[in-house]
Amino acid sequence: MAIRTIEVRERVMEKNDAIARDIRGRLDAHGVAALNLVSSPGAGKTLLLERTLEALGQELRMAVITGDVQTANDAERLARHTDRLVQAVVTGGACHLDARQIDDGLAAVDLGQTDILFIENVGNLVCPASWYLGEDAKVVVFSVTEGEDKPLKYPKMFREARYAVLNKMDLLPYVPFDVDRAVAFARQVNPALEFFFTSATSGSGLDEWYDFVRRTAGGRDARMAASAPAAARAHA
Repeated sequence: MAIRTIEVRERVMEKNDAIARDIRGRLDAHGVAALNLVSSPGAGKTLLLERTLEALGQELRMAVITGDVQTANDAERLARHTDRLVQAVVTGGACHLDARQIDDGLAAVDLGQTDILFIENVGNLVCPASWYLGEDAKVVVFSVTEGEDKPLKYPKMFREARYAVLNKMDLLPYVPFDVDRAVAFARQVNPALEFFFTSATSGSGLDEWYDFVRRTAGGRDARMAASAPAAARAHA
């Protein structure tokens, strides 16, 4: 008897990537940068975003789409720090956001009045690594309370990320964590990974992070110009 195998996952991923490419095209057309923040639960990415909204909210036009498994708690926290809409995606058990959910969220965002989009992904270092959401880059957040070998345990996430935030640096005196060893493990997985060393609680290292966000959000005209030839070809 003949056997026919249907690669369901491949088809799902192909559909996701097609939507993500469309998202990327729309963001580029409006000059909007996008960062996809990923971490394990409790690494501090929500507090990092709270601090970012507080510090840069009068300077940059920031949109936020945040994902969680069961609640909108993180979105409610973030909404206290901005007068712009913060969109909550409750996945109902799914361990990651997908491009369709981001596409739905962007329907309520005026991209012409947006400089940068933050996607706060579900707290998980496995599933989100495989899903492209149209972002410029993934930013992996991990903390000194998690162990130096995190990059070796979750290598795909650290390979897919372009930036890493090592958070909760204020706790170093109280935990057995070797920063140099953690960075070496991460660079072993991804030699090009760029690091920020922060404490979202104390504020240390956040100025460097804010400067990075400013640089990422800047260059609006360049992004729009780069997308124009592709748009012209699409309508030719």
